[in-house]
Amino acid sequence: MMAHLPVLPIVIPLFAGALCVLTERRFPALPRALSLLSTLLQVTVALLLLNRASTGDIDVYLLSNWRAPFGISLAVDRLATLMLTLTTLLGFLAALWSLGGDDRRGSHFHAFLQFQLMGISGAFLTADLFNLFVFFEVLLASSYALLLHGAGTAQLRASIHYIVFNLLGGALFLIAASLLYGLTGTLSLADLSGKLAALGPDDAGLAQAASWLLVLVFAVKAALLPLYYWLPATYGSATAPVAALFAILTKVGVYAILRVSTLLFGAGPLAGLLNDVLPALALATLALSAVGALAATRLASLVGYLVIGSAGTLLFTFGLGDERAIAAGLTYLVNSTLVAGGLFFVLDQVRARKVHGDTLDPDRAGPPVSRAAGATAYFILALGASGLPPLAGFFGKALILKATIGSSWAIAAWTIILVSGLMVLVALARAGIYLFWKPEAAVPSGTPSSATASRAALALLLSAVLGATVLAGPIAAWAAATAAQLLARERYIDAVFAKVPAPPAWPNRAELEERVRQGGAK
Repeated sequence: MMAHLPVLPIVIPLFAGALCVLTERRFPALPRALSLLSTLLQVTVALLLLNRASTGDIDVYLLSNWRAPFGISLAVDRLATLMLTLTTLLGFLAALWSLGGDDRRGSHFHAFLQFQLMGISGAFLTADLFNLFVFFEVLLASSYALLLHGAGTAQLRASIHYIVFNLLGGALFLIAASLLYGLTGTLSLADLSGKLAALGPDDAGLAQAASWLLVLVFAVKAALLPLYYWLPATYGSATAPVAALFAILTKVGVYAILRVSTLLFGAGPLAGLLNDVLPALALATLALSAVGALAATRLASLVGYLVIGSAGTLLFTFGLGDERAIAAGLTYLVNSTLVAGGLFFVLDQVRARKVHGDTLDPDRAGPPVSRAAGATAYFILALGASGLPPLAGFFGKALILKATIGSSWAIAAWTIILVSGLMVLVALARAGIYLFWKPEAAVPSGTPSSATASRAALALLLSAVLGATVLAGPIAAWAAATAAQLLARERYIDAVFAKVPAPPAWPNRAELEERVRQGGAK
């Protein structure tokens, strides 16, 4: 079973989602239990893979038992396991939170939740472009359904922009992958790395065009300027567990840009393809997201702009291409992802209490909780989002600023990161005062028992945020080792090509035919 561990993050949610579909009509309560069990198993598998990756080895799994580049391969390295752990943790918390009533607003919630986890996990684990496209489509199809779960007017309106953007992105992805396949004859990331580096000057222009198309597709997913306008309305209109899981959805695009930039753009005609453009666009994204957060009149929009700002910060560090900068970005990624998910949970609590006269929140009911608990959670998460000490967000931003010292981007980075942090702090403080200090309307007496699950999910997420602060040192060390592994791309390539197919558990056709002949002769 341990040999098949890399494929379990895909297989477990696939079967759990199918079982949810088959059982939800006859046994309405069973999908809830299946979803919780599945997400718990996924967290366990992710932690086991995280432990295995800590040795520095890259674990390769051949799905069809064909040697690369001919078969489907999964590659489990430090980066993949880090993203997988965050995904499964948010997936479990989303499933737990949904028991407060969000899963009953429409059909097939838990099935689509599992299918989306399958798509996200597959995107982090796959070692070829074609299956990255496949998993993108799986997670996007599931996200369309989850976005429309319990659909209201705002969700329907936001879904149009979201679906159109991503359908166009999918079409461009196919075009980019087709161009790269036509040039190299392969879509395996390990094989593409060597073949793109060896391209001659006649093919360099077409390879660069295909690569820019590919980056454009990932930039749509990562909400990079000028492709982020769909995100605040989309994430803000989704239900709390869906929006919390969407916090990692944006990081899929960020992850894909980091993966292809280190593997495909490290040598040959594509070397340094993003070095000049990506940091500039990322800083502009961060600056405009801070302006958007300060101008937001709804908490939902404010949190959406925070997600955009975190993606901009990450893409700036990855665009620098420096080991220290990448390590600092990965350290920052852990805190920013958890904080964004937690703020969407708090947003749902605020909506549930229906603060009198509060234009920051649409009128949507949910499990009411105490005002003090919501204010405390908001305060902790706001500290994490704004990058103030003592939480891990401050540590991550400090490492990013330190990594820029001596680079040509130092002045711009320090100015934009510090000023945007101040603007975000003002926006969060203003929203907190408006939401938790002014008199509120009457809240229904007595909290439904179903709200216990939502409270537990928020408590666990806050524990994870505080735990990331306590473990800031080990997380930074892991991020540094991850950055070093990413930049040593030959290790990834060698690991994929060195993987030998497993021997068959039963005789192959030639052996079977020989036995038949021998049996006939006797």
